[in-house]
Amino acid sequence: MVKDQKNKIKENALERVYDLFKEAKSVFNDDKELSKKYVKLARKIAMRVNLRLSREIKVQFCRNCNAYQMPGKNCRIRTKNKKVVYYCLECKHFRRYLIKKK
Repeated sequence: MVKDQKNKIKENALERVYDLFKEAKSVFNDDKELSKKYVKLARKIAMRVNLRLSREIKVQFCRNCNAYQMPGKNCRIRTKNKKVVYYCLECKHFRRYLIKKK
């Protein structure tokens, strides 16, 4: 019964995180600070329930300044030495991800 409750909580948290990222994307052009708040709240929810975020979500925000990343607007994406480099133009922070072979 306890595992059922934990799984239910994690499912609800994951759903809330996805909703917050959708909202962050929709308000990005109008209000960058509000989208930053949505990202911060989503991360806080995920950390509270020990939820592992998918790579799809991880690349959508800057870990340093919590900014929602929109390629071409506040994020630069490059490939270098079999890695994808995401560069935040707001705080100058970068992250590298290996390119997976299929």
